[in-house]
Amino acid sequence: MPETVVLTCLACGQGNRVPAEKLNSGPKCAKCGAPMFAANVAELDLKVHDKARRTDQLPLLIDYWAEWCGPCKMMAPEFAKAAQAIKPRARFAKVNTEQYPEISSRLNIRGIPLLILYANGREVARLSGARPAADIEGFVRQHL
Repeated sequence: MPETVVLTCLACGQGNRVPAEKLNSGPKCAKCGAPMFAANVAELDLKVHDKARRTDQLPLLIDYWAEWCGPCKMMAPEFAKAAQAIKPRARFAKVNTEQYPEISSRLNIRGIPLLILYANGREVARLSGARPAADIEGFVRQHL
């Protein structure tokens, strides 16, 4: 791992250089003070989504979901459990596809829930359907 890791603050969108040895000690955004690994899975807007998936140097797993989707709601606590188990090796976030429909068309999302793993500015893998935390963790670990 490099000496520093570039992470986008999932709260404000600011790029941060974080020393690799500090990833386990709860780094915070230099601009807004938000934790880089929050206790809750971050909800992303369009701007932060695009910046984080393009520039983050840690793997980023994004859950594409919608409020009306029953399986999406059922998977939410499992996704949060997996996020806590994997940090600080990867970060987890969510995007509401109903709120940002342009993301669905741009990324060719045909069904939700859909998990997309990004690393080094590119899509690495997709996993569709509601999954338990163990499956989500295994999916991320397989691609780390």
